[in-house]
Amino acid sequence: MTRLKRIPFSLQLLAGLVLGVALGLLARAGEIAWLGDTLTQIGSIFVSLLKLAVPPLVFTAVVVSVANLRNVGGAARLAGKTLGWFLVTSLLAVAVGLGLGLLTNPGRGVTLAAEGAKAPEHVGGWSDFLTGIVPTNVVEAFSEVNVLQIVFLGVVLGAAALAVGEKAEPFLTFNRSVLELVQKALWWVIRLAPLGTLGLVGKAVTTYGWDLLAPLATFSLDVYIGCFIVLLVIYPALLFFVGRVNPARFLRKAWPALELAFVSRSSVGTMPLTQQVVTERLGVPRDYASFAVPFGATTKMDGCAAVYPALAAIFVAQVFGVPLGVGDYLLIAFVSVIGSAATAGLTGATVMLTLTLSTLGLPLEGAGLLLAIDPILDMIRTATNVAGQMVVPVLVARSEGTLDQAVFDAPGEPAEPGKPAESALRAPAPA
Repeated sequence: MTRLKRIPFSLQLLAGLVLGVALGLLARAGEIAWLGDTLTQIGSIFVSLLKLAVPPLVFTAVVVSVANLRNVGGAARLAGKTLGWFLVTSLLAVAVGLGLGLLTNPGRGVTLAAEGAKAPEHVGGWSDFLTGIVPTNVVEAFSEVNVLQIVFLGVVLGAAALAVGEKAEPFLTFNRSVLELVQKALWWVIRLAPLGTLGLVGKAVTTYGWDLLAPLATFSLDVYIGCFIVLLVIYPALLFFVGRVNPARFLRKAWPALELAFVSRSSVGTMPLTQQVVTERLGVPRDYASFAVPFGATTKMDGCAAVYPALAAIFVAQVFGVPLGVGDYLLIAFVSVIGSAATAGLTGATVMLTLTLSTLGLPLEGAGLLLAIDPILDMIRTATNVAGQMVVPVLVARSEGTLDQAVFDAPGEPAEPGKPAESALRAPAPA
């Protein structure tokens, strides 16, 4: 165990990725059922452990982050800037998705058996989205892991605690304690990410191999290219020209969170490591980060809610022979920018996709065509999501003159789960 701890966490993740691909190919080529089942179980247990922490983590993080705004000067201005940059970057990301879709025509010539595709069980419509924000049953919101409703409850109670003042301090103290307990437990789960990577990647290779990528090659490639454009062109340009910081240094320091996001496919599950990176490695003030990172982890989804639905809508329209006009493309952009909270930081983007398709009047069965390869695409989508969740706090902190340039410029050691830097996740004590 001591020797294992000496191996950098990023190398452990990489080893899990490579071994997962190798074992998956072996299980598929040799038709080794027990190996495929074992990989599936390992991946499922890891995802279940992440999801187990989601309800208490999201609720307490949102409550505490809202309450912490009282310690931040110009809180309303900071919140407005954060939201504004979320919208701007989402618009840029959806423009990339639309541009790639119009350039490559990913659905043209695809002859998948569309008549056999079924609409997903969980779909998104504007009425469902708007009414679904407010829970009718608090217990169900937590038991069914409805993150959007949990966020709503957290925002309302956090704001109420601000309004009540001193009398609400016991409630906030309790939430801070629960938040630290959940984060500590989640660090232990994150330490298992190399094993989780092995299982998740191995399961994907065993189940799908490369067969499904043939008819969907252009679409799959578009998603990866689109996300890479956002990751390696849009974000660096904003960091360089607006934030006036070194984009290469940002990417190097943000890499641990991006890597975990890629393999876990969960923005919320990656949130503790994201916040550690943002505060301890990128120099964003902790008071502001304790609001911006949880807020971003549940609403900032440039991969799942911008690049992907834009491309998927064009793909489905072309497969079913439905022409799209300028108004439809503008509607896709609107849905992607405004409806991104529907993805709510969990694995997958089915709700956002069906919300887009239903708004455009496209067949929901089209989403069924893409479900099989969703795990493969969700890896890069989630990494893009988490990158955006780190870029925006840096831009806002820089604009406020509060970014610690010395921390940002420092060489820094690789972020390791469980190191002293995890104190960055703790909510600041009340002023």
